[in-house]
Amino acid sequence: MKTPSLLQRGFLAVLATAIVLGVIGCETFSQKHGRSSSIVNFLYPKSSHTIADQTIPVLNLPLRVGIAFVPPNSAGRGNYNFDETGLSEMQKTLLMQKVRDSFKAYPFVQSIEVVPSSYLRDEGGFENLDQLRGLLGIDVVVLLAYDQVQFTNDSFLSLAYWTIVGAYVVEANKNDTHTLMEAAVYDIPSRHLLFRAPGASQVKGRSTAIAIAEDLRAASAQSFDMAIKDVIKNLDVQLADFRERVKKSPGEVQIVNKPGYSGGGGAFDASWAAAFGLIALARWLCLKRK
Repeated sequence: MKTPSLLQRGFLAVLATAIVLGVIGCETFSQKHGRSSSIVNFLYPKSSHTIADQTIPVLNLPLRVGIAFVPPNSAGRGNYNFDETGLSEMQKTLLMQKVRDSFKAYPFVQSIEVVPSSYLRDEGGFENLDQLRGLLGIDVVVLLAYDQVQFTNDSFLSLAYWTIVGAYVVEANKNDTHTLMEAAVYDIPSRHLLFRAPGASQVKGRSTAIAIAEDLRAASAQSFDMAIKDVIKNLDVQLADFRERVKKSPGEVQIVNKPGYSGGGGAFDASWAAAFGLIALARWLCLKRK
């Protein structure tokens, strides 16, 4: 049998190393990172036997609305590495301000409070919402939750160039960020869900191994921003649907004026129509400027 030459032995060694590194890379560098929160877990913790009140919600116009992110889950979900930090307080505030700005267009809303995360306890439930009502004087609360997963797949090519000539040479990491968000609007006194709106986004990107952490943070923020915009768009739709339900089934929700407010139950429809007219006009002006 012919003995392999030095060149052949060298080639076989490099090939074997490449195969081993490739297998190790597939096992070691493919990861899932996620962060999430849940409205259900917050309102109905396992340790609680809370049952939603079946009384008819009474909406006292004009409304005082609160917006809050429910606390992040305290345990992982699925088969990914769970990041308990989730969104920073600054990120949450910026996202809530966008929701608040969308509610400002409605004349039947008196005020909108952005609720700091420290005001909500893990698994605080409706008792926590009652405390917010007493502290901030809000009637209705918009609860926000999210589920974001980031998948990172470092290919052998990036690993090879990392060990030979540096990770800046070839962009070979695939970064996918998927975000689901939900806004649930509750009447606090009756503990009644008025309506909900979902939102979703997906961000795809590639980066060098040296920049992976920074790029994932940027993709996470971008995906949250896109998802909240989708939530706001769907809130407009669900508000319109809620208005129709109130008109067709007046016994489902009772509309009452606060002292000094001249809106009235009938004017509730007029206020809503005016609000949607303002939104349509604003969007038309934005399109015209483009």
